[in-house]
Amino acid sequence: MHPSVPEPPPNAPSGGSPANVSGTAHKALRINLDPESYGTVAEIGAGQETARWFFRVGGAAGTLAKAMSAYDMVFSDSIYGSAQRYVSRERLETMLDHEYGLLVERLNARRGDQTRFFAFADTVAAHSYKHHQDGHGWLGVRFQRRVQESPSQIVLHVRLWDKENVQQQEALGIIGVNLIYGALYTHEAPAALLDSLVEDVTAARVEVDTVEFQGPAFEAVDNRLMALRLVRGGLTNAAMFTADGRVVQPADALYKKAVLVERGKFHPVTKADMDMLQAAHDRFLREPQVQGESVVVLLEMTLNSLTNGDGKGIDPRDFLERVDTIGTLGRTVLISNYGEYHRLAAYLFRYTHKMVGIAMRAASLKAVFDEKYYADLQGGILESFGRLFKNDLKIYVYPLLDPGSGDPVTAETLQVAPHLRHLYAYLLENGFIEGLEGVDPDCLSISGREVLEFIHDGDPAWERIVPEPVAALVKERGLFGHRG
Repeated sequence: MHPSVPEPPPNAPSGGSPANVSGTAHKALRINLDPESYGTVAEIGAGQETARWFFRVGGAAGTLAKAMSAYDMVFSDSIYGSAQRYVSRERLETMLDHEYGLLVERLNARRGDQTRFFAFADTVAAHSYKHHQDGHGWLGVRFQRRVQESPSQIVLHVRLWDKENVQQQEALGIIGVNLIYGALYTHEAPAALLDSLVEDVTAARVEVDTVEFQGPAFEAVDNRLMALRLVRGGLTNAAMFTADGRVVQPADALYKKAVLVERGKFHPVTKADMDMLQAAHDRFLREPQVQGESVVVLLEMTLNSLTNGDGKGIDPRDFLERVDTIGTLGRTVLISNYGEYHRLAAYLFRYTHKMVGIAMRAASLKAVFDEKYYADLQGGILESFGRLFKNDLKIYVYPLLDPGSGDPVTAETLQVAPHLRHLYAYLLENGFIEGLEGVDPDCLSISGREVLEFIHDGDPAWERIVPEPVAALVKERGLFGHRG
């Protein structure tokens, strides 16, 4: 258990006149008054805003062994070693290794039995005279939950949406204090810790798009659930992790890469899902714009597709079961709250200027042409398609079996509302929408809902309509209600 958090005296400084920073000052002072917490703050980029809070409220001598920044590359390299990228996770890890190592080396013999050491670091590219893009950076804290315990660590990536440098600096300082405070005092509730990161700054100013918990304080934490929490809590619109469950920063994963994405419930993954993905992937690789490019393939689930339909929201266990079955196929997962495809496209093109392909069933494409989904757009469905196709994007359509005739409905035979047929014909004839060829006709009748019903009823027919690795995992772990 962590020690009780000391309360500041009644006449403690409030952090200045702005009402929205009083909570930050309160947290900084609480840390300063804690005799068991002692550490360093090292910041590169956007000033020394986190350290400044501790000096501003008073009593920092009891908290900070050192506060520093190293803006010049020569100085920075002499301390932390050379780096290909200075605003990167690798640089942050090097900073944490160096600063925490110095703390233990120099102070452990003298006060290690009474002190929980911590090292905070950030490396940030904020808006400046030379840097006019949106600010972003990596922040991390390495800390001891108890004295003499091996350290734990929280690492996160943020995007700074304020347009002025001074505002970005202020936001960075606040989230830095929130991160240190959360690590020292609320590590036992990581979900609440995540929510507290944007206290006094709001998610409108700071987006937290990547977070990872490590160490003995977080042995029970699944970082995939933390990624989901970021999206559900509004700290970001999307999060990504690899097949082995490793959380990745979207900008790093997608930068200068062509992207193919398939959206679905994957409840569980079926042979039809994989047949569509394979057909789309084969066609995507033949696109002239994709020749010679690195390609990232994503299986995307929206928050809406993860709900149980019973009013109880998202079931974490059900979410992990879907993710595990996707992982056994070696696929990267994207979680988003982008219901509309044009918002998904805008997100992907934020990180890449290469081609993007979206694979979807004919039924999903028909829904894309339902105007009720665009009532919030001033230009309605035309504005939506303008946003969707304004960059290099193509939709690949997987056939659908007509429930009446049993014949396949393809991109060429799909019927939309009469007044939208000319729009659909334009998109089809100009190659924005293309039907997939070479699909397995035996997969067209597969329904994800039917698979779940077979599993729940104990009908072994489900095993024939999911990929073999998925079937093996479902039986081994008893996923989706499988009873063996």
